[in-house]
Amino acid sequence: MFILCLLTAFIWGITNWFLKQGSTGLQQIKYDNRVKQFGAEIWYFLTNAQYWIPFLLNQCGSVLYYYSLSKTDFSTAVPVTNALTLLITYLCDVISRPQLLNSNHKMFTNISNRTFSIIRHCLKPSFSMRIQNASTKIRFNYEDAFDLESQLKDDERMVRDQFRDYCQEKLMPRIIEANRKEIFDKEIMRELGDLGVLGPTIQGYGCAGISYVAYGLLAREVERVDSGYRSAFSVQSSLVMFPINEFGTEEQKEKYLPKLATAELIGCFGLTEPNHGSDPGSMETQARWDENKQVYILNGTKSWITNSPIADIAVVWAKCDDKEIRGFILERSMKGFTTPKIEGKFSLRASITGQISMDDVHVPKENLLPKVKGLKGPFSCLNNARYGIAWGALGAAEFCFHTARQYTLERKQFGRPLAQTQLIQKKFADMLTEISIGLQACYRVGQLKDDNRATPEMISLIKRNSCGKSLDIARQCRDVLGGNGISDEYHIIRHVMNLEAVNTYEGTHDIHALILGRAITGLPAFTSST
Repeated sequence: MFILCLLTAFIWGITNWFLKQGSTGLQQIKYDNRVKQFGAEIWYFLTNAQYWIPFLLNQCGSVLYYYSLSKTDFSTAVPVTNALTLLITYLCDVISRPQLLNSNHKMFTNISNRTFSIIRHCLKPSFSMRIQNASTKIRFNYEDAFDLESQLKDDERMVRDQFRDYCQEKLMPRIIEANRKEIFDKEIMRELGDLGVLGPTIQGYGCAGISYVAYGLLAREVERVDSGYRSAFSVQSSLVMFPINEFGTEEQKEKYLPKLATAELIGCFGLTEPNHGSDPGSMETQARWDENKQVYILNGTKSWITNSPIADIAVVWAKCDDKEIRGFILERSMKGFTTPKIEGKFSLRASITGQISMDDVHVPKENLLPKVKGLKGPFSCLNNARYGIAWGALGAAEFCFHTARQYTLERKQFGRPLAQTQLIQKKFADMLTEISIGLQACYRVGQLKDDNRATPEMISLIKRNSCGKSLDIARQCRDVLGGNGISDEYHIIRHVMNLEAVNTYEGTHDIHALILGRAITGLPAFTSST
């Protein structure tokens, strides 16, 4: 007992002396790692009484040795020493009263609780949680490999769950017929408006004001049903409402946003042209200012425009007389404004796509978006939409993955389920890996967007990754189903066709590679000039 008390006092004195020493970043990192290891060993110590005495002596020696090497400003050393003191005190009690080894004993509970309340202060929260849960058997859940559920806030889960119910109960029963007949029901937009999910990240003007993480979850749920429905949702929210809110006047916001939020108005976004897709800076659409009439006169054509045939308004980007690209709000009633439908699509058949044709369309000055010039305007809109696409594509991949898994569990060949073959299991392991990593990347970028710290390159990375990997997963799942994979009753072939377009629009797979390449090298590969 006397020796143990001396040992405790010695540890206390040495630790407090080292508190006065300087530290370097690397030493602090080493110390943090040591504390983590030490915490894990303490838990092992508490649950394995037969090793207590030799372990305690060994651990005290190793801690002292480490302290002597590091000379670190140990802001957490006192809690560690306090924990050791409590453990030594308890060891003394155990020597005199062996019944304390019973883990159900009240004193054991009190001391262990006190000990861990101290240790928590010197361990990172995630590590403390692992220690707390060490006695609980953790099981791997393939449906949520990295436990994304626990990372979400309560309101984010609530928004997602309510929208998931709507998507599965109201949209899923419609999708086969809509895809076969290439029809889009405008009533769907009004239903989305009633749910409050249009322009959901905008504060005020009848919008929900939710987080970007929650917005991503919405995109994931709707694209789990169909990419065409997510496209309609995304265009209204990110490409129409976002620029009006971000670059519009207060009068424009009051006039358009509340009606767009309820889908009383449906909008579209005009940037891509027949001859200019990946290079919007070369657009041919012109906006000429007429000084006499005090209007802009727009001429040109936009192509592959989601929602345009049913749109009440369009946010159109055009080159002005000074060669600056500006945004304009065009209304259906304006003379010379037409939106012919594009027929014969094999992708995104459940959404409606068309052109915007402008023939001397007179646009009043008050319909100009005044707060932005150049490509920054449309690109900021696209970045917002691309973020949602990254989440949404993974929703489609998840649907294909789960459908293929269930199919192979039920489908028997050569006397056993297909799921019992090595080749199928390897494919599923690869799919799960890509989906799970992709979701974590999207979640992290969502957090950064909520903190106003996300960059366009981050969004290019997740858009490129999610879309490319989701398309690969959908193709593999189609193959897993064999001949049944091309039947729309299994839905997978529809997702394959949709993801072909999703991988292309809002920046192709290769364009996003060039965006990332420029960030990596500092050299733009879009043109020959540097």
